[in-house]
Formats: sequence, structure tokens, C-alpha cells
Amino acid sequence: MRIIGFFVFLIASCATYAQSKPGYSIRFRIAGLQDTTVYLGYYYGESTFVRDTARVNKQGQFVFDGKQALPQGIYFLVLNKTRLFDMVVGNNQHFSIETRTDDYIRHAVITGDEDNTLFFDNMKYNMERNKEADPFIKILQDSTLKDEAKKSAAREGFSKINDKVMAHQLSLMEKHPATMTARLLKTTRRIDIPEAPKKADGSIDSTFQLRYYRQHFFDYFDLSDDALIRLPQPIYSQKVNEYLDKLYAPQVDTLKKAIAGLVAKARKNPETYKFMVWTLTLKYQNPEIMGLDEIFVYLYDTYFASGEMNYWANDKLKKNLKDHADNLRKSLIGRTAPNLIMQDANQQPRSMYALKNKYTIIYFFDPDCGHCKVETPKLVSFYTKNKTRFDVEVFAVSADTSMQKMRDYIKEMNMKWITVNGPRTYVGSYHDLYDAQTTPTLYILDDKKKIIGKKIPTERLEDFLTNYENFQKRRAGPATKS
Repeated sequence: MRIIGFFVFLIASCATYAQSKPGYSIRFRIAGLQDTTVYLGYYYGESTFVRDTARVNKQGQFVFDGKQALPQGIYFLVLNKTRLFDMVVGNNQHFSIETRTDDYIRHAVITGDEDNTLFFDNMKYNMERNKEADPFIKILQDSTLKDEAKKSAAREGFSKINDKVMAHQLSLMEKHPATMTARLLKTTRRIDIPEAPKKADGSIDSTFQLRYYRQHFFDYFDLSDDALIRLPQPIYSQKVNEYLDKLYAPQVDTLKKAIAGLVAKARKNPETYKFMVWTLTLKYQNPEIMGLDEIFVYLYDTYFASGEMNYWANDKLKKNLKDHADNLRKSLIGRTAPNLIMQDANQQPRSMYALKNKYTIIYFFDPDCGHCKVETPKLVSFYTKNKTRFDVEVFAVSADTSMQKMRDYIKEMNMKWITVNGPRTYVGSYHDLYDAQTTPTLYILDDKKKIIGKKIPTERLEDFLTNYENFQKRRAGPATKS
């Protein structure tokens, strides 16, 4: 319930206004610091980096300077791998900070920079409000307190302090609208969603508020501002993830449209364009939700294979992305599964396409895989219980070259389905046909060998097939009598 948490990100935007002097020169005098080396660091997404180094003299004085302006955002001082305090680096990059080691924030005096003056003053203001809020917070966090009147008074007191902080922020933004601090404060502003209007028939549009929130989600967050990448927390990627995960259904076509809109906003700035595309690429590289790996393929094809990212992505990175995308695209949900023809335990060729069951489960396993030894008995149990119910057959592929290990494993696990040896193949390596780099990996196919599910935990197979069949029945509609 700390009120400082989301108020301290008073950071610099990447506005492209020309500053009066070229380069940067940030001077410090810190009482209690002498004869040591300090570093100027900055945030970038979830990482931190060192930008410059300075030597502190006996009077605690040092300077960071350079001929080229720093990318704007939040920077910090580092001593002995410890972060001392944050500061704004905005449009004006020629200023000085004087403070003391016993309390860097409270003693900070800024000369020559309105943004850092606002930045530090706001932190001091929040520290004072935090002191005021402490008694109320202790009451509200006391699980043994039964006095509801006292808790209610504490909630009211805390709310009033919170209102003070919000009013202080709004006042700062109104009085100093051109500053980076004011612009960055906007990123924490809440979107006020109006009540849904009534239709002509008196009903209410249930989708209005969701559509409004989607449309206005980034009103106070400029996706083309690369300073937002350089914050103490990865707010940029968090906002993107929240937008996609909470405001859209996890459906490929829907997400493609949403992603195209995000990228269009970020594209105005080469740095945010790069960061946006890379954030999305990482997000969908190994998605938790089945089927969304198609988004990764879409991102690779649209932004990397097309050459859009050539201005920063090197050949090695593009090759790695291509290999992964090509591996995924062969076994995406909705695609026809490539045929597998391999030798069974009797060294006879068995074709997966020869199976005529309603459902086929491809099960990639390794006899020496510990996780497989846990999952295989679960699959055996499912198969025994549901083979007839769902008309399902398992086509199990052993990753090990040893036929004897495969035979022993079949006997040990009581596997009554079709099991083949993956390396003894007539169609090439299954790694070139399926995304099955790890074991166990499982695919579900329909009667036309179209992939309808992949990498589903064995214990969820029964629910998956039940829900799938119910969905197919609903889609088909009520049966008609002839």
C-alpha cells in the first residue's frame, strides 16, 4: 500500500527538441565521496548498462561529459556495483547535482535543469507523504485489528493522502507541460472509462467499455518515445503485454491486427520500432497458449524476412530466427501434419498416414528422459480409458537410436499402441518436420491428419478432446431430419 511505488517514475522523454548546447556535461559534488571511481548507468527494458565512467576527486567532485547527447531516459550513479540514485536525462544535458552520501535524495540540489529539480522535488514530496501515510498503512495491514471504525478512518486518511499526491502530479503537469517530467507523469495516468450509452431500444452495448479502453489505452503512453524504454522498470513491455493479454482473446487473427496497430505507433521512431518488434518476437517465441507460436512466424516473415529489421538485426540473429520460424511453420495448428514413416520394434515400416482413426496422437519421447517416464504412464492410462471412446490411436516416436532401448521401454511402460524408432526413418529427420526439440512432445491430429492440438499436458488430453468435440457439434448446428 506504499504510495511512492508508481509515483517515482518521473523520467525523461525522448522529445526531439534541440538543446542549446551539444553533447552532455553532468557535474556532481557529493559530500562523503572521494578518491573512487563511479559509473553512469542507464536502464534499457529489463536490463541495465554502463554508459560512462568518472573519477571522484578529494572534494567529491566528478563529471560525465561527451560530444554526443545521451539517449534520454532515467540514468543512475553506480559505486562498487551499488546503485546510488536515479536522475533524469532529458533535453537539457548540461547541469549539476550536489548532495551527500547520508541521504542522496533529501540533500540533492540541482543547478541548471528544471526537469531534475522537478524530479527530485517530487521524490521528496512523496517521501513526506509516505511518512504521513505510515500510521494508516500499519492499521490497514494489521490482520489482528477487529475495530472496523478504526480501519475505516485509516482508509479515509490514506485516501486523502493519495489524493494529495495525485493532485500534486496534476498540478506539476499543468504548470510545466513542456518538461520531460510532466510528459512522463502522463504515462501513469489512469484511463477513465465512461459508462456505456444506451441504445435506441434502451439496451446497453456490453462491448462499449472494452472497445473504448482499447482505443484509449495508450492515450498517455507514447509508443514512439524511446525514453520510455529506459525506465527503472520495463514499463514499455509491460504495457504492451497488458494490452495484448488482457484486452484481446488469444486468437491468432485477432492478435495479428492488434500487433499491427502497436507496431504502426512505434514505427515513427527507429529505436521504438526495433524494441517493439523484438519485444513481441520474444513474447511469442515460446508462448504458453497453444497455437500462438504462429504469431512468431508472422513476426519473422513480416519484419525480419522482409528486411524491415536489417538496420539493426545481424545475419546470425536473422538465421536463428529463421530456423525457429521454419521449424514452427511446418507444424502449426490447422496445418496438415507431415507424414512419419519409421521402423517399429519388428523393424517393419509403419506409416502414420496409414492410421484411419478419428484422432491420432503423435508422442515424441526418449527412453532415457526422466520427464517422459512420468508422462508415458499417464498417456498409457488415457489410451486405455479413451481409445474406444474417442477412436484415438497413438503413434509414438522414440528419439533414441537404440532399438533395444525402445523395445525395453515398450515392455516396461506397457505401451499397446504403435511405437517407432525416430532415427530409422524413411522421410528424413522428424526434427525437420515437427517442432519437437524436447521430449516429451505431443501432437493431436484429426481424421484428416490436420493438427488440432500440440504440446498439451497428458492429464488435459481427455478434457481437450471432450471440449473439441463439443465445439465441433456447436459449430455444426442442430441436426436436421431428412
